[in-house]
Amino acid sequence: MTTVATASRREPLSRERVLREAIRLADEGGIDALTMRRLAQQLGVEPMSIYYHVRGKDAVVTGALDLVFEDVARRAAAGTTPPPSSWREHLRARILAAREVLVEHPWAPRALESRGTMTPAFAGWVDANVAVMRSGGLSWDLIHHAMHTLGSRQFGFSQELILDDPQGADGEPDPTAAAELGRLMPNVQAMLQDVVHDDEVGTLGWCDDRTEFEFALDILLEGLERRAG
Repeated sequence: MTTVATASRREPLSRERVLREAIRLADEGGIDALTMRRLAQQLGVEPMSIYYHVRGKDAVVTGALDLVFEDVARRAAAGTTPPPSSWREHLRARILAAREVLVEHPWAPRALESRGTMTPAFAGWVDANVAVMRSGGLSWDLIHHAMHTLGSRQFGFSQELILDDPQGADGEPDPTAAAELGRLMPNVQAMLQDVVHDDEVGTLGWCDDRTEFEFALDILLEGLERRAG
């Protein structure tokens, strides 16, 4: 009888196989669930075998992020062939494609922020976004401002600080916390009581559903288009 571990051992170990399994583990349990020991167990090998392909957890996470952005680039290419008629629609489609991929990997945004590592695929993504804007006639100066303005949004996620409704450990509204919020921030409380978020498509950070993401993205792109004249 062939077990999963036996089948794993028969498949040659490679760097991509290690990294794809790391992505799967992180998707299931987050970065903290990704350890070299557990990765080795899932691959059906000894931990030291992994080090021939990837040197330690930091290198595994960095390599996994690179594969994620290879997937981002493929998803974006599929959605922009042929390219949209305007640079604005082209860049918008690319960014929303990135968001689709990163929703599937909720650990990736924080891993990107904590590392600040420019992997080949990540660098290619940034450079291609610049090329799209340049193809629309934007000056280098305006593109430079755009990169700062778009921030992490051009990578498919955002991490704005916004307050959610006060909740207890059971996920239900916490009356005590709500009363304290109302005392300290009555206008914020009124806003939270009035605004309903639709999280069906998944979130990447606080208050970052697709509607809010697209709203801010469209405002930014419309402003850049006006500046470009």
